[in-house]
Amino acid sequence: MPLFFDYWYIVLVIPAVIFSLIAQYKVTSTFKKYSSVLNGRGINGMQTARKILDSNGLYNIKVEHVSGNLTDHYDPKAGVIRLSDSVYNSTSVAAIGVAAHEAGHAVQHSTKYFPMQIRSAIIPVCSIGSNLAMPLVLLGILLSFEGLALLGVLLFGLSVVFQLVTLPVEFNASRRALDTITSSNILDTAEVSGAKKVLSAAAMTYVAALAVALANFLRLLLIVTGGRDRRR
Repeated sequence: MPLFFDYWYIVLVIPAVIFSLIAQYKVTSTFKKYSSVLNGRGINGMQTARKILDSNGLYNIKVEHVSGNLTDHYDPKAGVIRLSDSVYNSTSVAAIGVAAHEAGHAVQHSTKYFPMQIRSAIIPVCSIGSNLAMPLVLLGILLSFEGLALLGVLLFGLSVVFQLVTLPVEFNASRRALDTITSSNILDTAEVSGAKKVLSAAAMTYVAALAVALANFLRLLLIVTGGRDRRR
């Protein structure tokens, strides 16, 4: 049974990958567009994150600079929000949206937002599962041991679960970001619209990641259980 390029790869995986590429292009182009739109109050990404953190009593969370483009993230273990080159000192509408989004993650963590707790709890299991999945699938197929291959597929399914749990975490962080920059008057109405477009484009990359993971899971499941043979 082919495992690298087959009927199910064409039908399931390629469309999901194309969707992912489109989503990635969309977030890059939208961020670039609104990176040239500066906010009227002159506040930058670092100041935005700091303002949101302080307003939620999160004085212990640091805001640091990290190199790269769109490498922004919140590190709950270190208690740090790291903002990229295009966000940290930038006063663009795009930068404000991204900084507020990462601050939203910090607020989620402090308030014990349930989906975030679930995601944090399953990260170790998902990491182990993703490392073991493909070797077990390959070994099971080579040995004609369907049970072993199926175990690998099920372990791969943990990546689907992780991506699924990630969606509400990311969407909620964006909603918090938009609510905060509106209520705190960090951006005016027109500027909030731009930030929303940036965050909406970014959210689609997580939907695309779920689509790719699900497509690969279904493909492996169909291969291992003989779905392609039954199609003939």
